[in-house]
Amino acid sequence: MSVLPILCWPDARLKQVCDPVRGDVSELAADMLDTMYAAKGRGLAAPQVGQMVRLFVMDTGWKTGAKTPCVFVNPEVEPLTETLESGEEACLSIPSVAARVMRPAEVLIRWRDLDGTDHEERMTGFDARCVQHEVDHLDGLVIFDRLPPEHREQMEKDYAR
Repeated sequence: MSVLPILCWPDARLKQVCDPVRGDVSELAADMLDTMYAAKGRGLAAPQVGQMVRLFVMDTGWKTGAKTPCVFVNPEVEPLTETLESGEEACLSIPSVAARVMRPAEVLIRWRDLDGTDHEERMTGFDARCVQHEVDHLDGLVIFDRLPPEHREQMEKDYAR
């Protein structure tokens, strides 16, 4: 497979809402996994590689154990709690930046895999944070969009330097 170039903020494509996946995306998903692992990431959404479809790949545990890649086609995330947790997030599209982002502590994610099988899973901890981060990309959002205005402004200035 191939390692794809990753778009960097403020590329306008990172602000677009993605279209539902229609058709076979298995080659794109394989390339995205190769790209994610090469970039030492834990998740990668299709718009980060210039593909404007609702698809992301994730493997949150590969840095400390075996690779367990997962492909999420047309995912939907639903918060299961009003409790928000603050956690540090980084993004392959905003290199060298990490920000503390508030997110629901527990979510339900529904998606289809590459074989067309529907899945549903409750997630907590880093897995919940990661799927929310990746779904944000599908909705045209990056971590800067989740920050209070005063923090966002400073982080954007620091990143632009």
